[in-house]
Amino acid sequence: MAKVNLDALISREDFEVEENINSGKKKETISIEDIKADSFFFSNIRKPDFQRETNEWDGQKVCELIKSFIEGDLIPAIILWRSTGGYLFVIDGSHRLSALSAWVNDDYGDGKTSKLFYDGAIPDEQLEIAQETRRLVNKTIGSYEDFRLALSYPEKVRQDIVKYAKNLGALAIQLQWVEGDARKAENSFFKINQQAAPIDKTELKLLESRKKPNSIAARAIIRSGKGHKYWSLFSSEIQSEIQTLAAEINEILFTPKLQAPVKTLDIPIGGKLYGSQTLPLILDFVNIVNHLDPSNKGILDDETGESTLRVLKEVRRVARRLNSNHPSSLGLHPAVYFYSQEVRHKPASFFAIIDFVMELDKRKKIDDFIDVRDKFEKFILEYDYLIQQIHRKYRSTQKSYPHISKLFIKIVSSFKADKTVDQSIKDIVASSDFSYLALQNISQLTDDFISKDFSTNQKSAIYMREALQNPPRCKICNGLIHRNSISIDHVQRKQDGGLATLENGQLTHPYCNTGYKN
Repeated sequence: MAKVNLDALISREDFEVEENINSGKKKETISIEDIKADSFFFSNIRKPDFQRETNEWDGQKVCELIKSFIEGDLIPAIILWRSTGGYLFVIDGSHRLSALSAWVNDDYGDGKTSKLFYDGAIPDEQLEIAQETRRLVNKTIGSYEDFRLALSYPEKVRQDIVKYAKNLGALAIQLQWVEGDARKAENSFFKINQQAAPIDKTELKLLESRKKPNSIAARAIIRSGKGHKYWSLFSSEIQSEIQTLAAEINEILFTPKLQAPVKTLDIPIGGKLYGSQTLPLILDFVNIVNHLDPSNKGILDDETGESTLRVLKEVRRVARRLNSNHPSSLGLHPAVYFYSQEVRHKPASFFAIIDFVMELDKRKKIDDFIDVRDKFEKFILEYDYLIQQIHRKYRSTQKSYPHISKLFIKIVSSFKADKTVDQSIKDIVASSDFSYLALQNISQLTDDFISKDFSTNQKSAIYMREALQNPPRCKICNGLIHRNSISIDHVQRKQDGGLATLENGQLTHPYCNTGYKN
């Protein structure tokens, strides 16, 4: 089951740096009344601004937590820290609190609070997951409104709801408190959150470097500039520009939505938006195009937002170059450049193409690529197994993509010298850099057993095989055309007397029309 996005239910806030001197007695437990959005307790609950998104639980786990609570089962204590300003920061337990809040306030990522948090722009996938979770909770447990109804009109609801509703007022969750200043609270947060459920390596890197421009940029891109503003301390003008840039980059990377099995060639260049590898993909993309060390060595915190803007503008420039309707766009078709034949997104190829295009720009060889693009795309489709061999040799995406990029550069140079595909491959395999490559195709479709029914991957592969037989092509370079990167070109140029007639129009890539042709 897909993960439920409950990130909006508990607001974020910066830790305060002053020492906590409030020594008054604190609550030891909280009840269901404390979890209502307008309660004195919950209205002051906050997550640290560096807290990872509350989206690690699927609907089943959310349902199980709510069920455990209403049945009186033991729920681990919520750990809080109180700031001098009176905010109650969740050090451990934000998923537990958010799950109960989702039930009480009927917001599983699509309710009133979530709509405000995302400025009304909630992705369709998030809406679908929220509705699915609500149906599961209502069927298994019952809605919170039904529990309220059971108090006055027990005959109108299920008997199990009536039974549990009578006990709901007596149930409580234990609280524990961290004493000390903000530094103590932050240290406690990282220590606790690395134990039972360790933070993902990329997420931890982002948390620890949350004020660095690459981290801020990656956070902004993945949410299209919506949600929590990790850039909120910058001026309003810079905040607005960050959000605009992030939204454009997100659209280039993840539109249209990837659905399985694939039944269209209209697929996004960045893969699935809310997959587990999406945030690492974006962060690596940001680092590669800006030539930043992935370990963050030498990257200073961004105090004004200017560095974040520079980072985002460079990401946008390269993203536009890859696939967009910007005049610079090469319109690289995702099915050729970024996916396997089963339509699995390939990060190593994605980064390799980014590096390859940047190198072509650096060498001023983009037009050389356009000259041989038709042959180059046939090479990628036919010899994809060579790319797999490079990836297997270096055993990681980060280590393999520069070598894949180098292979692409050599292929373009060879094709530009009028060598055939066979000659070019033989020369490359004979070179010291790629002598380990073997000229034999290894089937990409491997199954543990032969079934009578086609798997989702097989259905996608079969569709892709057929669809790539006769796809729309650019009339200038003969490369495949993607829906996100189409330019309507005059066959006879306007300056040569060409008119806007159907007979004088043709489909091209934006750059082929506005750059290469001219």
